Amino acid sequence: MSAPLEVQHLTVAYGEKPAVWDVTWSAPPGLTAIVGPNGAGKSTLLKAALGLVPVLSGEVRFFGRRLDDVRNRVGYLPQRASVDWDFPATALDVVCMARYPRMRWWGVVPRAEKQAARAALEQVGMSEYADRQIGRLSGGQQQRVFLARALAQDADLVLMDEPFAAVDAATEAAIVGVLRSLAERGRHVVAVHHDLATVPEYFSSVLLLNARVFAAGPVKEAFTNRNIAATYGARLAVLDEASVGAAAVGT
Repeated sequence: MSAPLEVQHLTVAYGEKPAVWDVTWSAPPGLTAIVGPNGAGKSTLLKAALGLVPVLSGEVRFFGRRLDDVRNRVGYLPQRASVDWDFPATALDVVCMARYPRMRWWGVVPRAEKQAARAALEQVGMSEYADRQIGRLSGGQQQRVFLARALAQDADLVLMDEPFAAVDAATEAAIVGVLRSLAERGRHVVAVHHDLATVPEYFSSVLLLNARVFAAGPVKEAFTNRNIAATYGARLAVLDEASVGAAAVGT
């Protein structure tokens, strides 16, 4: 079987500043965390895979195919900071957006699709807020709505960019429940994660990233003190090396 996500020699830079440097990695089935220090390229890796930022070089495959061929199989939960919370949409509207590929582009949202969206909201404990404008919800509630949208898409792979960042305990518990539910249904998750202490509890596999790959594999094998120390202590050396390479590519 093809990996849910595979990148080959992926390099991304902002100007002459490299963010991801020659990364080759395959996400295994199940729940995978991407961890590393601030500025390590974790979010950039997800965005580059989804075509949201340009790449200098490399190749990305989802289930062995290009994203355009399997887009409906891939869901995305962005960082809260990247969302326009003033957009005039209710929580239900936001979740229904995940069902649009199943609908005609004109007319009202069919009842069956609204029911699917409401079921997703219920799964994350947000059914009573279905008709509230998204900007009037708390940060944790907003995160749960976008989690419901990812669920409603019924994707085989969900990419999550720091889903646990700045959420309350109830929202964190809801997210963990969703992760486990997805795994039980044979779905896959790749999540940027910042809390090292909960990696072994929440995830089965890990990618240790600091511009380049330092370790990857099952949590029990790759998530060691030595690998963590190497990942978090090597940022300057990696950037120096990558900056030289990025400058060479641009010339």
